[in-house]
Amino acid sequence: MQTTPTRELDTVPGQFWTWRDHAIYYVKTGRKHSNRPPLLLVHGFGASTDHWRKNLLGLQNDFEVWAIDLLGFGRSAKPALAYSGQLWRDQLHDFITEIIGEPVVLAGNSLGGYVSLCVASQKPESAKGLILLNSAGPFSDTQPRQPNLASRVVRWFALQDWVAFLIFQNTRRRSVIRKTLERVYVDKTAVTDRLVEDIYRPSCDRGAAKVFASVFKTPRGATVDELLQQLQHPLLMLWGEGDPWINARERGAKFREYYPSLTEYYLDAGHCPHDEIPDRVNALIASWVLR
Repeated sequence: MQTTPTRELDTVPGQFWTWRDHAIYYVKTGRKHSNRPPLLLVHGFGASTDHWRKNLLGLQNDFEVWAIDLLGFGRSAKPALAYSGQLWRDQLHDFITEIIGEPVVLAGNSLGGYVSLCVASQKPESAKGLILLNSAGPFSDTQPRQPNLASRVVRWFALQDWVAFLIFQNTRRRSVIRKTLERVYVDKTAVTDRLVEDIYRPSCDRGAAKVFASVFKTPRGATVDELLQQLQHPLLMLWGEGDPWINARERGAKFREYYPSLTEYYLDAGHCPHDEIPDRVNALIASWVLR
């Protein structure tokens, strides 16, 4: 199968869906195929449907492809809520049920990977398969059992709203966004002005700072190993091996420990391989889904 190379100026228009009285932004492209499931692409922390633009366009000839902005991110509403994996899990499950209308193959990057894993494991009727790209989420054996005094003080400090606000104001600067992306992308030329703007723009929305602060207060949800023990769907792991935030080989071994039937590839990319090397990622997704 040949996927379609993308151009920098291509875009996919979107629309809104109301979920629990909040506006949720999503995009759809391609057409339904009777012999293959739709794809649902789920972004990471601070990103949006814009981060999947190259994949939406590259896969649209062979699949019905959807992408969604999680509540609190992108063009979706940013209400003052307690944000958690369970909240976003329920959002995706309801979106699949009410809007897409059939089980999907979920593909999630970073935070979106953890949320997609929650859906596929805890709402299995919504999924046909799962694709994780440098997926986030803790394992049980990496959780501190009894934090020492210093770590408790640091956590208390981080939980203060004014501290989170100051951190947010610094990290949302375009120059900081660019430097952060250049640290986590192997190919620095993939960090374009458009990419920086796509991440900066939602940070200007009313409520964005409170969403950021809420993340520090999120209670621990199910661990990755707990979720993998519930998973009964095919799993594809795509690892950007140059990710400085994740030791891909070490983390991949832990996924295999709890889900040995997975398929995995290690790629010459950083934390966001779908955006950095989209043609390679699109080809791997297409061939795996069709198998």
